[in-house]
Amino acid sequence: MKGMILAGGLSTRLYPLTLELPKPLVPVLDEPVVGHVIEYFKRHGVDDIIINVHYFPESVREYVGDGSRWGVHIDYLHEPKLMGSAGAVRQVADRFSDTFVVIGCDDVTDIDLALALAFHRERKAEATIVLAEVPDVSQYGAVIVDSKGRILEFQEKPPKGTERSNLANTGVYIFEPALLGRIPEKTFYDFGKQVFPEMLTNGGAFYGMRQQAYWCDIGTPSEYRRVHRDALLGNVKLTPPRKAKVVDGVLIGFETRISQKARIESPSSIGAGSSVEDGAQIVSSILWRGVRVGTGARIEDAVLGDDVIVEPGSVVRGGEFGKGTRIAAR
Repeated sequence: MKGMILAGGLSTRLYPLTLELPKPLVPVLDEPVVGHVIEYFKRHGVDDIIINVHYFPESVREYVGDGSRWGVHIDYLHEPKLMGSAGAVRQVADRFSDTFVVIGCDDVTDIDLALALAFHRERKAEATIVLAEVPDVSQYGAVIVDSKGRILEFQEKPPKGTERSNLANTGVYIFEPALLGRIPEKTFYDFGKQVFPEMLTNGGAFYGMRQQAYWCDIGTPSEYRRVHRDALLGNVKLTPPRKAKVVDGVLIGFETRISQKARIESPSSIGAGSSVEDGAQIVSSILWRGVRVGTGARIEDAVLGDDVIVEPGSVVRGGEFGKGTRIAAR
């Protein structure tokens, strides 16, 4: 089966972590998130994949390669100028002669794609969105469906108390090739802002399937923390790098050195090649690769990018710190 991973965005909401890193390579459990998405596709039989790239495209190509490490085939669409989610898919329309799947590279999920495909085919749908129940749709937008799953309306980030549904669009889409005819060529076009509203206005077999499944869009700092917490505490199963280990809710990357006099509290992730010195404390934090934590430092609820240096005695509470930042003791 064929699929597409939308990976061209800049992920500005994760600045400064992504100032020098494309969104697909943001690590989740010390593994680039796109690797988890490819693994998800492979598990559900989607093994012919195209990825659109824009920001640091060669870095993405270098990590993903041709997909052989996952047992899939991967091609690339390099967009010098981003053309929107639908515009990207339209550029590779000739690849899709049958039902295909589209997902964002920042979606971490265990949605049952086989169930979604069966739902889509039973209804002879042109487009199906997988929907997840969320406690607060004000940060996502609500999707209203009828008893058969036909989409009736979208509410864009409704204020609390005004929502007419608790169902959110997961960004996992199943499409028929006919949908591509709704997208103009060589035009910036978006699924959420243009294609889907046009389907509601002009008609089309347009459905939303509700699933009781795990889903997290890691594009914000709070959700990025949540996916780590959930994965480390066993709420979603993700595969860490082969040489990493997870013990009692703490991930320790390959060739990471932790002093026996340091204290690491779950849920925390310490990336490969990092070091944590005597007396240091790490509490509910995410450290990327090559981080150096000095003697007696304390890090709490923070995200430290690659090669961050935390000087001895420093205290870090909250916040995100980009690559190579040096944090001095106050």
